[in-house]
Amino acid sequence: MAKEKIVLITGASSGIGEATAKTLVNNGHKVILTARREEQLNQLVAELGSDNALSVAADATDFTALENVVTKGIEKFGRLDVAFANAGMGVSTAGTEKGDPDEWSTMIDINIKALLWTAKLTLPHLRQNKGHFILTSSAAGRKPIGGSIYGATKWFAYGFGQNLAEEMSEWNGRCTTIAPGMVNTPFFDDAKPDKLDPQDVADAVLFAIEANQRNSVREIYLMPTN
Repeated sequence: MAKEKIVLITGASSGIGEATAKTLVNNGHKVILTARREEQLNQLVAELGSDNALSVAADATDFTALENVVTKGIEKFGRLDVAFANAGMGVSTAGTEKGDPDEWSTMIDINIKALLWTAKLTLPHLRQNKGHFILTSSAAGRKPIGGSIYGATKWFAYGFGQNLAEEMSEWNGRCTTIAPGMVNTPFFDDAKPDKLDPQDVADAVLFAIEANQRNSVREIYLMPTN
């Protein structure tokens, strides 16, 4: 079994974040979980065990609230080895001309600003352990999609991940950008069982984390087979 890692996960209350938390704990790691929904987080900690998991409810777009998550996590576990910036959202109205600027603003806060806040707050701690930053971009951040403001935010995430990998390499840190295609999560109103499962992304996170320290897995691109 790989060396135990202490992993912070944003957007941890459902979908990819929840699946990743379970997968990591099942493989001998410990997790610091945050999301806005405190009840779901508490249920997840109860399932994983309080020795293995800590939850601190917070809005990832709130820099001070997120800072508190990092502080509480390190108080409990003593260090931080990995940060997984996973929180994200889409919009209900597609396109630029027909899109909703208020929705865009909310989405930019979570898809871009919360990603930046997570990196800013965790990097000083990750540096101490030659740690690892992981982020959820999207296949939508690797190709043009007509009028997609969501896709544009994921282009930002994709580019930021590439740039951060270079920055972290200066101190032998690792950075992984995960770019999945459509995943069957609560992100969508209708179930999409023929698409990727959150477990597929969780497995990718585990792979990146447990790769030998000499191996910086820069990107994992996942697409549904069909």
